[in-house]
Amino acid sequence: MRTGISITVSPSDRQRLEATVRNRTAPQKHVWRARIVLLTADGLGANAIMRETGKSKTCVWRWQERFMVEGVDGLLRDKTRPSGKAPVERVVAFTLEPPPHEATHWTGRAMAEAVGLAVSTVQKI
Repeated sequence: MRTGISITVSPSDRQRLEATVRNRTAPQKHVWRARIVLLTADGLGANAIMRETGKSKTCVWRWQERFMVEGVDGLLRDKTRPSGKAPVERVVAFTLEPPPHEATHWTGRAMAEAVGLAVSTVQKI
């Protein structure tokens, strides 16, 4: 259980966060992230913030921590995710190699084991 989370929001940061919450065209994920930080700065605990925002405790903690580390800019951008193309390239590269164990062709199961993916993923590729 986390205790003692205290966020101090500067007046300029509070102004940006409140503007994000009021902005009717802002992405909703930015609005609830800003609300989490504002409610934390107002002294509400995690359970009260969860009730107000409808988000899970781990979600509340994640955005509190992100704000403490990166500020408002950290709330308004998403972390990058790995591209979905890497598994496709690996599967294609393996198809150019001979199959393992004196087999005459690659099976879905053998390809999945060699590449480290699920059989259903290999079949979709």
